[in-house]
Amino acid sequence: MSAFAAPPELGIFNTQTDIGEPGLSGSASYDSSKQSYTVTGAGRDVWEAHDDFHFVHRRINGNFILQARARLDGSEGEAHRKFGLMARGSLDPASAMVAAAVHGDGLTSLQFRREASAMIEEKRTPVVSADVIQLERRGNRFILSVARFGDVFTTESVEEITAGDELEVGLFVCAHTAKATAKAIFDDVRLTIPAWDGLKPYKDYLGSRLELLTLESGRREVIYETPEGIDAPNWTPDGLTLIYNSRGKLFRFPIASGKPEPLDTGFAMKCNNDHVLSFDGKTLGISHNPKDPAHPDVTSTVYTMPVSGGKPVQVTTAGTSYLHGFSPNGLSLLFTGKRGGDFDIYRIPVGGGEETRLTDTPGLDDGSEYSPDGRFIYFNSTRSGLMQCWRMKPDGSVPEQLTHDDFNNWFPHVSPDGKRIVFITFGTDVKPDEHPYYQHVYLREMSADGGKSRVVAYLYGGQGTLNVPSWSPDGRRFAFVSHTAPVK
Repeated sequence: MSAFAAPPELGIFNTQTDIGEPGLSGSASYDSSKQSYTVTGAGRDVWEAHDDFHFVHRRINGNFILQARARLDGSEGEAHRKFGLMARGSLDPASAMVAAAVHGDGLTSLQFRREASAMIEEKRTPVVSADVIQLERRGNRFILSVARFGDVFTTESVEEITAGDELEVGLFVCAHTAKATAKAIFDDVRLTIPAWDGLKPYKDYLGSRLELLTLESGRREVIYETPEGIDAPNWTPDGLTLIYNSRGKLFRFPIASGKPEPLDTGFAMKCNNDHVLSFDGKTLGISHNPKDPAHPDVTSTVYTMPVSGGKPVQVTTAGTSYLHGFSPNGLSLLFTGKRGGDFDIYRIPVGGGEETRLTDTPGLDDGSEYSPDGRFIYFNSTRSGLMQCWRMKPDGSVPEQLTHDDFNNWFPHVSPDGKRIVFITFGTDVKPDEHPYYQHVYLREMSADGGKSRVVAYLYGGQGTLNVPSWSPDGRRFAFVSHTAPVK
């Protein structure tokens, strides 16, 4: 075994190591411009009671989620060459370990050695040649999640691994021979430290990553990381700036500088994460909790203000109101209002005045947003049981369900050309009418007319990840937030 300090280009990892006697030295490098890792390794195998391979890694104490989009570079080599994600008790070649392994012939499996010097066991998945792989630790349970990009995850898990609290966690490649090397490319690598037991939502916050996703390639780019909780990035029409929320305050984030700037919201210092820009980009709509002792039942009120900052102007006066959209002509706002104990979607003139109720069904209707041509209002609703994406005419008529699956789908956001929607998907372990922080979620996209959807991002997020319209003006990308506690 040979180990050496990692060069700066190893990104989130700090060491690379040849485990066992691989025959040929391996290597690993990180391209910061692409946020991509290249790992090369030889080695007889990762199997039985002894491992030979190359490993780029760091030590992690406790729970973690490691995820990547990964592939072999080239088609030549042993059918059983393998690459993937691994957690080991030590760097000894006989260490207890768990691996998310993808083989040259497409076999994708969870491989594990329960204790040092034991024989490796395997749980195979039905997914062939997975290119999205995730390895998660929850206490003494290790969970493999794999997919072909665009599909939802398939999972396997194992318990009773005697590897200790601190593990070496990282990326591995094994050529299945000591006479040649195999190479794998790892993109969109995310090491996440999830929420701890006892975390109190809206009081305790994890750190955040502000990310951009390019729809055509599915590639993600982290443009900002902070130990603070941030939510809900809007994209300004000039394509140069994002606006996001952090603990009730709003910030401008010039993409070129990468440095957030406080946005003056006057007295409104308890803003929700549902701020919206008008289609022309001149006006910012916000929801703020006024905490008026005379109206203790009102927990959110809608206001408008200049996008450059200034004193907010109140729009709604009755009940709890959460803003979600401007009309394309800038004359109206859409909001979710609690009236008579139920949440429905309302329209109101941008200057205030009479509210028009657009939905009237039992359950929660939320997340309303106009299509750019003004022909439809997109929203999410529990009216059919689970939370699903819908659309309706601007007067609330002809409601049409767009998603029909066993997930909970929230916040359909319409692309600038009106042809696609992107939405966030929670599992059924979350109540249909809730969208909490710190969950495993998907971002999915589909035709604005409905039909088959595909996953475009697999992440740890939830509340605040995709609450607001966040498409880039050219429709090529969108912005979102993922979360992690500090990696120590």
